[in-house]
Amino acid sequence: MATALITGATAGIGAAFARRLAADGFDLVLVARDVDRLETTATDLQARHRISVEVLPADLSDLDACDRVGARLADTARPIDVLVNNAGFATKGSFVSVDLTAEQNMLDVLVRATMRLTHAALPAMIERGTGSVINVSSVASFIASGTYSAAKAWVTVFSESIDAELRGSGVRVTALCPGYTHTEFHDRAGLEMGSLPEWLWLDADDVVAAGLKSVRSGRPVSIPGVQYKVLAALARYSPRPLVRRIGSGSSVNPMANRARRK
Repeated sequence: MATALITGATAGIGAAFARRLAADGFDLVLVARDVDRLETTATDLQARHRISVEVLPADLSDLDACDRVGARLADTARPIDVLVNNAGFATKGSFVSVDLTAEQNMLDVLVRATMRLTHAALPAMIERGTGSVINVSSVASFIASGTYSAAKAWVTVFSESIDAELRGSGVRVTALCPGYTHTEFHDRAGLEMGSLPEWLWLDADDVVAAGLKSVRSGRPVSIPGVQYKVLAALARYSPRPLVRRIGSGSSVNPMANRARRK
């Protein structure tokens, strides 16, 4: 039976990936910081889908914890067929006003962990000639809106680059770039989102379905939702001064879809 490892697996898009892959018959390795939520999620998925679920508590901003997850990915005796790098969070406020430690932790989770875990997973996948890595990025990666946007730009370009490097190997890498997605982040952060039009919102299960469809189709970048395909195209082809103007002045990145610590 195939096995998927998902980081940030207890909430939002990560939890949606866990539900979908469990329903598709995958055994799971779930990674998150909250042990209780990990155990609850694992128990529920095992009961619903009769699969094996392993829990791996880890704060991916900690290098040792990140490398423990990497060791699990590199274990050829227990192969991982799908890696979903989903864990992440965003800082709130302008760069100069935010605590530098918080900024560093965000960079460690969004960039360093994505790089190290992908690097750990790929050799065994390449050896088997099959496997997928899904890096959950954001539509924010196409605009200029603070350090979250900058980190997600790295994730998107990294995914595109490694996928091109692996062409012909049987292994695919996809950047999943959603926009605003209904998760618990906004309520927990105390953000007032009532003024955001409903047409901008995505459903986490739909985001996951779009991402998996892109993997099957061999697309290195997946942008769920027609509205965000249009907005991403505008951001990509608009003059950079305009892109910078759109992204400026926001204390919370406008496309940050799942910016709670998981």
